[in-house]
Amino acid sequence: MTIDNPEAGEADLAERFRTFIRAADFPCVGAKSALSRDKMRILIARDLASAWDDLRIVPELTRLAADYRHTPELFQTLVVIFEQPDVMAEAVFERFLWERVQSLSDKDALWYGSPADTRVSDDPEDPHFSLSFGGEAFFVVGLHPGASRPARRFERPVLVFNLHDQFEQLRAQNRYEKLRGSILDRDLALAGSINPMLARHGDTSEAAQYSGRQVGPEWQCPYAGRGGGAGGNDDETLRDVA
Repeated sequence: MTIDNPEAGEADLAERFRTFIRAADFPCVGAKSALSRDKMRILIARDLASAWDDLRIVPELTRLAADYRHTPELFQTLVVIFEQPDVMAEAVFERFLWERVQSLSDKDALWYGSPADTRVSDDPEDPHFSLSFGGEAFFVVGLHPGASRPARRFERPVLVFNLHDQFEQLRAQNRYEKLRGSILDRDLALAGSINPMLARHGDTSEAAQYSGRQVGPEWQCPYAGRGGGAGGNDDETLRDVA
């Protein structure tokens, strides 16, 4: 399922991302399943560093959450591909990622009035941390041109929003460890090493995994919780759309 505009450039960018996922050596079999089942929604946005498209992105997240509650099928995901910036260091991408996540979370809580998913924590220091949109927990996978891990290296910045409950479904079906093992093996074959940032939900906070940058125990997540950064991000949105 694609939510991009009919403009040829955006359609081409969406198709290049699908080609990236279809590549034989791409390690995430979950993403491959979402694409093959037509459960991967793709939205083309303007700039990761801008709030310009926040009011397009949040409704798509809440729609995905509502659709999932109605039909809780596995491997549903929303992919937001940003046209800019096309070159950045990992630390810069990480900063922009958390700025967008903060802004989107603030709008979901304060503009749209969506509740948080009480099955997870809004505290990025908590081992049970996840984001919430439309009342459902999500985690984010970031990709960008400057990523050190090849599985995270795409020509434009990308935020992939995955529903957390899907992994609880996989655990309940005793399929999670097999899927995780397959991804780790494939990532090892692609990169020559296993991503050192990967961890199971509940063992440590997933926040450090979002950007793909390797960080140490001293790293502090800049996320201030739902509504914690609303003022500045709202001003940015009004400035961008004026």
